[in-house]
Amino acid sequence: MELATILCFFAPFLFLVIFKSFFSPSKGRELPLPPGTMGWPYIGETFQMYSQDPNVFFSTKIKRYGSIFKSHILGCPCVMISSPEAAKFVLNKPQLFKPTFPASKERMLGKQAIFFHQGAYHANLRRLVLRTFMPDAIKDKISNIESVVQSCLNSWEGKSITTFLEMKTFTFKVALLSIFGKDEILYREDLKRCYYTLERGYNSMPINVPGTLFHKAMKARKELAQILAQIISTRRNKKPEEYNDLLSSFMDEKAGLSDEQIADNIIGVIFAARDTTASVLTWIVKYLGENPSVLEAVTEEQEAIIRDKEESCEEMGLNWSDTKKMLVTSRVIQETLRVASILSFTFREAMEDVEYQGYLIPKGWKVLPLFRNIHHSADNFKEPQKFDPSRFEVAPKPNTFMPFGNGTHACPGNELAKLEILVLLHHLTTKYRWSVIGAKNGIQYGPFALPQNGLPITLYSKK
Repeated sequence: MELATILCFFAPFLFLVIFKSFFSPSKGRELPLPPGTMGWPYIGETFQMYSQDPNVFFSTKIKRYGSIFKSHILGCPCVMISSPEAAKFVLNKPQLFKPTFPASKERMLGKQAIFFHQGAYHANLRRLVLRTFMPDAIKDKISNIESVVQSCLNSWEGKSITTFLEMKTFTFKVALLSIFGKDEILYREDLKRCYYTLERGYNSMPINVPGTLFHKAMKARKELAQILAQIISTRRNKKPEEYNDLLSSFMDEKAGLSDEQIADNIIGVIFAARDTTASVLTWIVKYLGENPSVLEAVTEEQEAIIRDKEESCEEMGLNWSDTKKMLVTSRVIQETLRVASILSFTFREAMEDVEYQGYLIPKGWKVLPLFRNIHHSADNFKEPQKFDPSRFEVAPKPNTFMPFGNGTHACPGNELAKLEILVLLHHLTTKYRWSVIGAKNGIQYGPFALPQNGLPITLYSKK
């Protein structure tokens, strides 16, 4: 309903966008556009795509037009691509295609955030993030992540919970821990209050007038920036060697970042680290519950780690070497990322007229690599709809598995995401069991694919 309201409100604006995109002269227009339809005036094919399983929309188009076709989504003419080769081409040509987001999203997260840039500034930010999130840096954070896991699971025990909402709480805490280190507890509640208000307005109608979700979100964004400015000021009065977190990496004098740039990127990292990882965890809980043999294999692997520690009189807390033994569990994560395909696609924008496979991709058009279709193609994965972690005993074909994107804008936090998932699954499978409440089927979309109603479950202790 909200999407319909947006489209009606901005109909005149959308008409101008469409008119311009169709009739602006282009030196490359002697090449044909990819096949496809642009849908209805003003709204294009937005309703068709967002009102159903995206698999249905995309597969119908691919069957009719092939692996590259044009459409019109959310006021933007676009080209959709569904082959591994085309996805690699688009994601690895930053000189031709840039990341793109609606202006309202940039205002909410901050225009200086890593998502919205490329070139030297983006490379510097990526280096700073990787310095904190690569294996050598995160291996020392396992005990702290484990404490967060145990605290969350204890609070869920014996209760009926909405899995996705609780996983968002968990990933939010881990994100703050990674950003602020030992100081995160000092700022958690204020940051949580502001960020949750900001989040509620993220997908709202972008009208900044009192009373709207967007207006409340922008007020929260301003307050969030003030809180972060105070945190940065306080940190400057402390010894840098006391900290090994993302904030200290951003504040390094050699990083050359202003306070505004630091704040924008902290908010961006929270956004990137929270919902996607929580979505993956929610799907894992669903798939494990539906596949008893897979759950049994994961549980046996995790219990074996505990037995080994008991037999060797080793300290019971998890360590980095323990996570390297979680091969079955890691394959469950990979298969969940493939089947669920949390991000169905990503957006790029052509910075100039581009020729690809004899077609024109005009300057300014959006380009959408369709990760979901690549992951669900029978050409890439046998019986693609089947949940089968054993398929990852053999490496997939190149460019057919891209859950974290590809190229220079691939997710720099993927190692941390995998680590926190492994730690949570260790404790979940060895200490707890669960049952799903209500309907067990159904998927909701917007913006991430999720089990219906966020997967309500009741969690029980095995003891």
